[in-house]
Amino acid sequence: MIIPYLRGYGATRFLSQETVRNGQQSALAVDMIALLDALGIQRAVIAGYDWGARTANIMAALWPERCKALVSVSGYLIGSPEANKVPLPPRAELAWWYQFYFATSRGRAGYEAYRRDFAKLIWQTASPRWDFDDATFERSAQAFDNPDHVSIVIHNYRWRIGLAQGEQQYDELEQRLAEAPSIRVPTITLEGDANGAPHPDPASYAGRFTGRYAHRLIKGGIGHNLPQEAPREFAQAVIDADAA
Repeated sequence: MIIPYLRGYGATRFLSQETVRNGQQSALAVDMIALLDALGIQRAVIAGYDWGARTANIMAALWPERCKALVSVSGYLIGSPEANKVPLPPRAELAWWYQFYFATSRGRAGYEAYRRDFAKLIWQTASPRWDFDDATFERSAQAFDNPDHVSIVIHNYRWRIGLAQGEQQYDELEQRLAEAPSIRVPTITLEGDANGAPHPDPASYAGRFTGRYAHRLIKGGIGHNLPQEAPREFAQAVIDADAA
């Protein structure tokens, strides 16, 4: 099992100061395809949640020949700035408060100054029944101590709502993603029964998976961080997807 950091997290580093600190969705997926190439892995079961699930979705949609199967927490998460122009009802917009916070210079400065406090707040609201301790949080929070972390996070959220430009080299990929491509590789989607983060209803995305497909609701107060809150169930989904 290989558990990589996305760009801007952990030990990842850009080779040049001139490189755009780009957090758009297709760039993250291209990184992961490059990782497979570097490791000499032709096909793999791809699994993830949140940004990782979106990246896995994109890999499965655009490079199905590289994906033996997919495990995706919260289902189909591919989007586009154009689609994100459509406003949501007020209660749904409230759940995305940080996206609007990050759209401001104050929000960028606030995240730079309080990134651990911010992350802990998100953990608490997204997984309201997960009683994690400080040591558990700190093991993950160390990944934020990256010189490019804030730039990547801010660009990602601003790009999503059309406030930051992507790079031209990814335009063709983003055009394909804007069409909400179907995913035909064998897929298992997962959802926790106490996910406090914004997430789509499974019925809304089931049709996007056109190959062998199953959805599993993981019970017991499982929130947004399903791989960490329910590691056995997440690992079993990977094993089952591999056997499909």
